[in-house]
Formats: sequence, structure tokens, C-alpha cells
Amino acid sequence: CPTPADLRPANGTRVCAQLYTDNSPYYDQCCAGDVLVVPPDSDVPYMPRGWSARTSSLVVGTRCELTVWSGRAKTGKSRKFSA
Repeated sequence: CPTPADLRPANGTRVCAQLYTDNSPYYDQCCAGDVLVVPPDSDVPYMPRGWSARTSSLVVGTRCELTVWSGRAKTGKSRKFSA
């Protein structure tokens, strides 16, 4: 997985989080598969099409916090992730 400080694409734009569809019990094989990039100050009440219940690993960048909910439209239990 990339480190939180490494979350910058080639053009240098800041990224707050990256979510991945594939995971593994072996750390060097985590953070694989499709990638969903979360830019700073995103407020997304619904997962993008095809991403519901697919995220298996994630990395949150420095100075960012990612909050996720168990239900649609920010309902249910929430959990916060940070670097």
C-alpha cells in the first residue's frame, strides 16, 4: 500500500484517500484491484456506481479524515479513518 504521504498522483494534485477493491492477508499484496480516489473536501452521500460493498482496503492521506457510514445517504453507524 502507498504511505499516507504518497497519495499524490503524477500531476501533483493532493488526494485525501484511496479505496481499493482487493485485499490480502499478506501486506505486500494489499491495496490492489480497482481504485477509487477521494479528493479533498469531498462530500459524497452515496458510493459511486459499482462501488457499494466493494471496498476492502484503504489509505487515508496526511491531514485528512475519511468518514464512512453503514447505510445509504449517511445513515446508520459511522466510522472515521485518518492517516
